[in-house]
Amino acid sequence: MAGLTSGGPNADVSLLYGINGLARQVPPLVDRVVALIGEYGILLALVLLVLWCWRGARRQDEPTAVESFAALVWAPLAAALALLVNVPLREFVGRPRPFHAHEGLRVVDPGFGAGFAETDFSFVSDHSTLAMALGIGLFVADRRLGFIGIGLALAEGFSRVYLGVHYPTDVIGGFALGTAVVLVLAPLAMALLTPVVRAVARSPRLGCLVRARGRAVPLPVDLAQAPTPPADRTRESDLAA
Repeated sequence: MAGLTSGGPNADVSLLYGINGLARQVPPLVDRVVALIGEYGILLALVLLVLWCWRGARRQDEPTAVESFAALVWAPLAAALALLVNVPLREFVGRPRPFHAHEGLRVVDPGFGAGFAETDFSFVSDHSTLAMALGIGLFVADRRLGFIGIGLALAEGFSRVYLGVHYPTDVIGGFALGTAVVLVLAPLAMALLTPVVRAVARSPRLGCLVRARGRAVPLPVDLAQAPTPPADRTRESDLAA
């Protein structure tokens, strides 16, 4: 892992300086806005996007609603699992934060700085991992909203480099980790979650979590087999007489 932990001149470091250098060319207010969005805003937007997707899924027919809801449950579970996987991965790689290894970086995020612990490693980015896991999980549930979620995850990764708290490869590694956990384990997760969600959908009390009440569409009636109304029967008797 020496290639990651050492900070020689390479494309990763050059890109870090190039993106982080943008922070020196904008007003301080822009830096504070980017710091706020990168730390909390994008992740909050992804959570709201998941809730919006859930709102739409409840209006679908039962099989589709069950499948979409199971995917939406898997998205945050996969994100949490990816973060757990990252705990030993960070310790194994042991890559220092870029501002500990390189001079001249503008660290924008107020949560980081000279007093930041040397033992808090950089590879891979938790924010990027979490954002991409949610974005890919959304894509499994809804393609259109999933593309929006993936776009937000890309913006999250860019913000981490802009703020000077991660290398570009930290972000790419986070994207790969989040995507891999969601997609590789999705078949098993969906196989386990779908029966549970189906049972919830048919529950009188909890079914509203999966499907909106009053959304059942009546089945079409075969008019050829429909019973003749009493009035029609009387009319037919009169004609026969």
